[in-house]
Amino acid sequence: MSMPQKTVRRLERAEALDRAAEPVSKVVQRTVRPRLVRNLLSGTFQGHPLHPALTDVPIGAWTMAALLDAVGGSESEQAADLLVTAGVAAAVPTAVTGLNDWSDTMGAESRVGLVHAAGNTTALGLYAASLVERIRGNRRRGKVLGFVGFGVLAASAYLGGHLSFVRGVNVNRTAWEQGPEEWTPTLAEGDLADGDHRTVEAGGVQILLHRMSGKVYALAATCSHMGGPLGEGTFEDGCVVCPWHGSTFRFTDGGIVRGPASAPQPCYETRIQDGRIEVRAAPKGVPEGEAEKRTHRVRRRILARAGAS
Repeated sequence: MSMPQKTVRRLERAEALDRAAEPVSKVVQRTVRPRLVRNLLSGTFQGHPLHPALTDVPIGAWTMAALLDAVGGSESEQAADLLVTAGVAAAVPTAVTGLNDWSDTMGAESRVGLVHAAGNTTALGLYAASLVERIRGNRRRGKVLGFVGFGVLAASAYLGGHLSFVRGVNVNRTAWEQGPEEWTPTLAEGDLADGDHRTVEAGGVQILLHRMSGKVYALAATCSHMGGPLGEGTFEDGCVVCPWHGSTFRFTDGGIVRGPASAPQPCYETRIQDGRIEVRAAPKGVPEGEAEKRTHRVRRRILARAGAS
């Protein structure tokens, strides 16, 4: 194991960080509670988390500023200053979306995320100080502050990569779920009364069944956000609310009503066959529900032709 990996492992086990992480997380959770705020910061409207996309702007701007400061010469000073300014401006919304995502983590992810946030905040402060020195004409001092800020930024970016690609923070937890391609029997129809829900297994995945107004709906039972068990959630207004972070999904199409989820919930087709509830993934290239409608239309045509003959 490399030295950076060992360092991150120590951070993951540093329970002393929880004393700082827990109160900060509670404050952030209260701040982002309104649905519009939560959806906006979580990337619900764009279909994937917003924070990783925003990080490209300050990292890119400050990287190019460091390059120009190092080898650009006097003719590139204005460009370097502009890049530092752009990075400072972009770092603010980037930090806000990052805090939103971090507030949903616990344990090892929360501890590493806290240090990641502290590193980014330090880098932002150093670049802000660098910008002030540049404006005052103290370019040498401004460059030094920028180089130190870039070093802190690089270390913090490593922690961010660890959270995303090693710990899987905010990775869609249903991305690899395929579900049954063929109609697969689950419960007996009588085992699911109107208003009830049950979690069943079909095609190797957990599926949440819910009957509303006589119709059975089916969603993946694992929340796409952080893997919460939707079967233990609450059910209201034709939606299910995840018990972990409050992500809310429509049963009709798996769409998101409230974040922090940004990936819609996989939705399955249902039918009653021989007294049992059957489910299947919608055929690829065909809107969910449309395949069943087409099947019924074909059956009606066949029966009509048989009656005519």
